[in-house]
Amino acid sequence: MNLAALRVALIQGGAAAFLLGVGSCVGDLVYFTLATLGAATVAQWAPVRWGLWLFGTAVLLYLSWKMVLEVMHPKRIVVERGPQQSYKSLLLTGMGLALASPTAILWFAAVGGSVIASFGGSPDTLLPFAAGFGAAGLTWAALIAYGAGALRGPLGRPAIRVLAVISAALFLYFAATVFVRGLRDFI
Repeated sequence: MNLAALRVALIQGGAAAFLLGVGSCVGDLVYFTLATLGAATVAQWAPVRWGLWLFGTAVLLYLSWKMVLEVMHPKRIVVERGPQQSYKSLLLTGMGLALASPTAILWFAAVGGSVIASFGGSPDTLLPFAAGFGAAGLTWAALIAYGAGALRGPLGRPAIRVLAVISAALFLYFAATVFVRGLRDFI
């Protein structure tokens, strides 16, 4: 998604890339809602909580490792001039990218459930968490979109490395958070 947003920002500008990011946030919130509904129901069973905790931590560590590899071997952004997408198309494309992403599916199935379960499934904690999740997604979309749109120059490997470092740090943070909460709750 980050690469798609960078590419759109370089071709169509920051506003277009932000709309792509908004669509992605909508897709993520769909998965968040599904994970919340499922986690609230099945999180009552201890073996499920243990499985979500361990599997979620493992997936986050795997995603962190993939981002570390991206730092060491970044992808080059190829900007091809072509027809510009409409705003509706950008929103739908962003949503489709989020909903079809194997990484997003894996993250919400494994990690989303464990993070949500670690918050106890209470509406008092889930509502602020969901609002923060959505706000963080929109903030990230705006930073990527308008940052790349403002630069619109030769971003190449340095920009990809920065994105990968930030992503790796976030994945490691969530892995540590999920693991430590699990240790406190289960052991």
